[in-house]
Amino acid sequence: MTMSNDNQNTRVIVGMSGGVDSSVTALLLKQQGYDVIGIFMKNWDDTDEFGHCTAEDDAEDVRRVCEQLDIPYYTVNFEKEYFDKVFSYFLDEYKSGRTPNPDVMCNREIKFGEFLNKALDLGADYVATGHYARLIQEDGTYKLLRGVDNNKDQTYFLNALSQEQLSRAMFPIGHLPKPEVRRIAEEAGLYTAKKKDSTGVCFIGERNFKEFLSGYLPAKSGDMVDIESGEMKGRHDGLMYYTLGQRQGLGIGGSGNGQPWFVADKDLEKNILYVVQGDKHPSMYSTGLIATGVNWIAGKEHVPSAPYHCTAKFRYRQPDQGVTLTWREDGTVHVKFDQEQKAITPGQAVVFYDGDVCLGGGTIDIVEKVAAGSPA
Repeated sequence: MTMSNDNQNTRVIVGMSGGVDSSVTALLLKQQGYDVIGIFMKNWDDTDEFGHCTAEDDAEDVRRVCEQLDIPYYTVNFEKEYFDKVFSYFLDEYKSGRTPNPDVMCNREIKFGEFLNKALDLGADYVATGHYARLIQEDGTYKLLRGVDNNKDQTYFLNALSQEQLSRAMFPIGHLPKPEVRRIAEEAGLYTAKKKDSTGVCFIGERNFKEFLSGYLPAKSGDMVDIESGEMKGRHDGLMYYTLGQRQGLGIGGSGNGQPWFVADKDLEKNILYVVQGDKHPSMYSTGLIATGVNWIAGKEHVPSAPYHCTAKFRYRQPDQGVTLTWREDGTVHVKFDQEQKAITPGQAVVFYDGDVCLGGGTIDIVEKVAAGSPA
């Protein structure tokens, strides 16, 4: 290992998940001469019906990698904080018929909230994670940049971070493509080099989503109605199980024009799921939205005073779309689309960009539909 001595008095605590990305993060920092400590965060008790807990496997992988790298490691338990700050929000959003993004909340409240505070208590100068993102400082302001691997860029999930949080953050693999990260891990013989990437929401893992959610929220079945004709097309299992634009799992045959059916809208009060045939129907499209809880990464003093044109993503890995942002007196932001957008989903994150710079983001609250909602 090539070691640099310039960084030996700088302590970096790495949030390690037991995956290859955070393992290589720790490796690179060690090679750069930092005083590195690995910490595994236990945020969820995911013991399955056979008494097997995947978090224990992950913690064991962290231990093995840290021993390979000859760095100290610890496990910290944030289950209560995670439940209170992330999971409760997740349930509340589903209860109100929205589709939340718990990863955004987890990064703000846990990884760069509770974990960062714990790291500072342990004498850390910085925390590092295996996120695919980059950081630069210009004129005293931290800028969050997309990771160079377009397919892995995770700035969408980091949009809610503040200047204070970013000032303590490091993303050592943000300048690398994923295959290169794997190659580095393999060359170093890291225990996690060939470990599969985890998918899905961390607390659900590989479990069936419907089954998982029904364990926490009572489902109320209701009518599935054609938004055009008002005709009942079937029954839904509970509005919380469906998201706008969804095609799978509706159980409606290709009647009428033979095209598949899609979720177009939800009426929480009447417990009706509105569906439409074909994904080109106007009820699937919108011209703008209102975002709440908007975080402008550069800080409040840099919020544009006039309508501001930039690009946005309304879901992860979506190509950037042109938008104009206007701040409203109540603190919300009106987002006008350059072109109509399909299946914009309340509860999801809308994230703003200027080229490679992630400007910030908020939560989609109200969607301005092309065709006004449901039949009378």
